[in-house]
Amino acid sequence: MDAFHSIDLLGLAYGLVVGISLGVTGGGGSIFAVPLLIYGLGIPVRTSIGLSLAAVGLTAGFGAALRLKAREIELQAGLVFAAGGMVFAPVGTWIGHFIPAAALLSVFALLMAFVGWRMWRGKAETTDSVGPCVSQGNGRLGPGCYTRLSLAGAAAGILSGLFGIGGGFVIVPALLYVTGTTIHRAVATSLMVIFLISLSGVGANLLQGQKFPMPVSVLFLVGGLAGMLAGGAVRGKLSGPALRKVFSAAMWAVGAYMLYRNIAALQSLT
Repeated sequence: MDAFHSIDLLGLAYGLVVGISLGVTGGGGSIFAVPLLIYGLGIPVRTSIGLSLAAVGLTAGFGAALRLKAREIELQAGLVFAAGGMVFAPVGTWIGHFIPAAALLSVFALLMAFVGWRMWRGKAETTDSVGPCVSQGNGRLGPGCYTRLSLAGAAAGILSGLFGIGGGFVIVPALLYVTGTTIHRAVATSLMVIFLISLSGVGANLLQGQKFPMPVSVLFLVGGLAGMLAGGAVRGKLSGPALRKVFSAAMWAVGAYMLYRNIAALQSLT
């Protein structure tokens, strides 16, 4: 019984970590969900990917609802972006079933290193710039926006379905580059996009017979929702550059640990 309760509390705590990361970064922090589920809670790889997608998606949806009420979301651009992702998230889920777990987790670790590097550089959060198809004052998208946003959404969708991540590290820079919006609105819009793409990915997992362990899944989600509130509340009060470096270092450490844990299994595949 004690072990049962300790796992539940860990699920709640890990969900809190993911929620805070998601609220602060707008998506990049959700990459911590899968390793926490696998190595922290001992949940199998495929189940962890599906559960991560569900928890991150619902947490992002909660945050998006708050931002939508505050009119902080670029609605049209976000919906176009999400449409591409929703089509391709099931494709990522399907591809993932053909990749050995050790190889999948090793690639995931390299992805964490890449995201950490991008976050360390902080290029996405520089001053506002004019994108190649700026959102017009009347809310309409300029020429070329639909193709660019749809392609970026497709990439985010495949990554979400394949690794169970939100894909905010793709979504936020793409929104900044394509539409020239502010970082604040890009982060808010990314939460809506993550929610919609995750719905598609979770649906694909359920159709393939995915089941989630209870009650730890519920508590992981509850922690995520609480963390989203906390992360959103403190985001504006934290030092951007210092915070990015903390997240980057954490991603590199977790990625290195994942490679260490999977290197032997990966060598056996060759």
